[in-house]
Amino acid sequence: MRLRITFAKTNAMRYTGHLDLHKTWERTLRRAGLPLAYSQGFSPHPRINLASALPLGFTGEAEVIDVWLEEELPVEIVMEALRKAAPPGIQVQYIQVVDPHAPSLQTDLQASEYTITLLEPLADLDARLQVVLQSPSLPRQRRDRSYDLRPLILDLQRLPDDPQGCPLLLVHRAAQASATGRPEEVAAELGAAPEAIRAHRTRLIFRT
Repeated sequence: MRLRITFAKTNAMRYTGHLDLHKTWERTLRRAGLPLAYSQGFSPHPRINLASALPLGFTGEAEVIDVWLEEELPVEIVMEALRKAAPPGIQVQYIQVVDPHAPSLQTDLQASEYTITLLEPLADLDARLQVVLQSPSLPRQRRDRSYDLRPLILDLQRLPDDPQGCPLLLVHRAAQASATGRPEEVAAELGAAPEAIRAHRTRLIFRT
């Protein structure tokens, strides 16, 4: 049985990295008493698949994980067990049954959306946005890999300021195995330092 769980990663787990989040989910599923399915081979491990790593310091309201169980269980039972077992920082939103042979989450992921809060004002923000949007290319270097950020930005627009008066941006970016156009890199093109933003993933967009 393959279940697709949509959950929120909130402020309580903002500084929990991808690997630790995976381990947290393993502990949560065991605490919930669910019959986890394991991989084959010399070192079996629970069949758990997170759709997309969320960078350290980011939060998300529509994160997705696939989990395989050895037994068929009603979704309502699984939901109740997980909500009781989930630690602070993880909020289970909903669960659906998925075809066991459906594509992997990473293969099926097409794009994602973020809201970026600018904690420090940027002069001429609207003009900066237009410069980025009108640029034919935005060369970037990440680790040992060079890529063009511009085609990865599917949409970039300003939203109404938050209640504290901080500017908000919407970033809709393509997901590619070679380069994903991380939100902080988009913010950097606008002149914002990484420590001067807060990023929140609002949606993961799949092909199917």
